[in-house]
Amino acid sequence: MSSPTPVDEISWVLTPLLELPGVLHAVIATGDGLVEGASDGLGRASAERVAAMTATLHAAARAFTTAFTDSERPGLAQTVVESDLGYAIVVPAGENTSLAVFAGPEAQLGNVAYQMQIQVAALGRALASPTRQRNAAVARS
Repeated sequence: MSSPTPVDEISWVLTPLLELPGVLHAVIATGDGLVEGASDGLGRASAERVAAMTATLHAAARAFTTAFTDSERPGLAQTVVESDLGYAIVVPAGENTSLAVFAGPEAQLGNVAYQMQIQVAALGRALASPTRQRNAAVARS
């Protein structure tokens, strides 16, 4: 049996989001636009485009906020794009990582945003935890 890839190990964070009414897709992306995890219903090419656009969207949102405030590095809480098809929501998910969700127009944005924050916190705790090691005594037996 092969060992899980980093994408497999991190994709669990998407499950509670995808169970919310109206949430269609979710992606975990690096700051440079690479896919770290994606919902099953989203094809590889689409997930890669979303990850790349997530990085671009965050950079544009920072620049837009800076233009209004003259702040050097504004901390973004979330970026929301509303269209006739629904909502694209992006939140920072730790160092150099973002969580992006696409939800239909019927989705409850407050519930989606709240669950995204819960999953970001869970992801942060999981990434900060040391990797489990087999007990040395068990390994010798």
